[in-house]
Amino acid sequence: MAFVLAPLLLVLLCPFPPLVRAAEHEHGDDYYMVVAVSSLKPKASSYCLGHRVIPPPNGTWIPVDLPHGPCSLSSSNAAAPPSVAELLRRDQRRADDVQRRLFISKNGTNDSKADKPPADTDESELNTGARTQVEMGTKADTDSTAMSFDPAATVGGSGAAPLRPGVIQTVVLDTASDVPWVQCVPCPVPPCHPQTDTFYDPTKSPTYAAFSCGSPSCRQLGPYANGCVNNQCQYRVTYPVDGSSTSGTYSSDLLTLNPNTRINNFKFGCSHVDQGNFDNTTAGIMALGGGPESLASQTASTYGRAFSYCIPPSASYFGFFVLGMPRAASSSRYVVTPMLRDKRAPATFYRVQLRAITVGGQRLSVPATVFAAGTVLDSRTSITRLPPTAYQALRDAFRRSMSMYRAAAPKGSLDTCYDFTGVRSVKLPKVALVFDGDATVQLDPSGVLFHDCLAFTSSMDDRMPGILGNVQQQTIEVLYNVGGGSVGFRRNAC
Repeated sequence: MAFVLAPLLLVLLCPFPPLVRAAEHEHGDDYYMVVAVSSLKPKASSYCLGHRVIPPPNGTWIPVDLPHGPCSLSSSNAAAPPSVAELLRRDQRRADDVQRRLFISKNGTNDSKADKPPADTDESELNTGARTQVEMGTKADTDSTAMSFDPAATVGGSGAAPLRPGVIQTVVLDTASDVPWVQCVPCPVPPCHPQTDTFYDPTKSPTYAAFSCGSPSCRQLGPYANGCVNNQCQYRVTYPVDGSSTSGTYSSDLLTLNPNTRINNFKFGCSHVDQGNFDNTTAGIMALGGGPESLASQTASTYGRAFSYCIPPSASYFGFFVLGMPRAASSSRYVVTPMLRDKRAPATFYRVQLRAITVGGQRLSVPATVFAAGTVLDSRTSITRLPPTAYQALRDAFRRSMSMYRAAAPKGSLDTCYDFTGVRSVKLPKVALVFDGDATVQLDPSGVLFHDCLAFTSSMDDRMPGILGNVQQQTIEVLYNVGGGSVGFRRNAC
């Protein structure tokens, strides 16, 4: 399992930094941190710093990375990272898509500001979120001395050739989609996007099977069904705001997360066409949403519809992804809030109730009704979206706390930016989110400032759900206990 062993060896060779970066320390009281400016600026690095803490002792653990850095799991880092302007442009479209789907499902109408696409209509789909590597399919081994890596994955009975692992695929973790997919041969470029991983070829995997059009799995695709070709079930997933999509054959094969975690008959989209601007370091999407097609739902009988991940603070660190609940002895380390469910909203989305925000220890004066629409947890939206009333209160309080620093021009949707030229360290107010049940989550400095700007922005309307983006989730293990109806947060986890 080279795709698992290589990152693990790299972690073992890299030093484990302390829980708090050396440039970060408490400043006198409980409400501010002094943070080195150099630690806030994304910068090129030729070496991986490994994990900030040792990963959890769970058999399903696999490493998570951010693209374009020394800890990248991909075989190549040749692609240049997107500019800040491009990242924010793509991020706005992602947020528009999430909020549009929620608004339409709840209100039953498209007549909404949330339904209007951005003025710039070039197709683009953000694919720069946290990623991991999995192995799709198997290969028949003609070497009679080889041993099957999974006795359950042999073909043709006891006399059949043993199987070897299939191909490594780098996939983006997506908590706001339901259908996992990877690009499959035939997949001409275009319409498929180039990828650094070897293309998954279903004809070379003895354990591959396409679902027939009359199969229960095909009939249950619902809004993702896309007809039938040669009695093979077809799927299609679209992102309406920016026009990007993936389509192909709905199939199953062996999914290997690590040598201890193999999922037989894993259902996924075998994509032959995708439309949009996808990062060539990724082969597809690992959907983790609440729908029946997602990885979380498919493994419910084994892992209880529970999973967690920790997104690292930069591309110079690893994070992790885990299926299943943590051990009982460690569960007390999480602050826990109820997971909201609304029959009018798609099952895809996981929502929580934000109750308040504190800046420098002071709770913002925001009426509770402003947060009534709830907050969606999304692993692929970068910047957190708040209701306008809440965002304005946060921005004003943050600006007062940062009044000693020079203001800088806005960057896209980020309107509270600073010029730290000549500044070695910043006295940064602590920002905490308070969820239902008094679950208080203090953000890491990397979740407060993004490219020297306040890492929050406003949604269009107080009626719209907020989105908790992956920048704010950095270094925090987010535990989705879907079966138990709760979300847990554990700080300083990666």
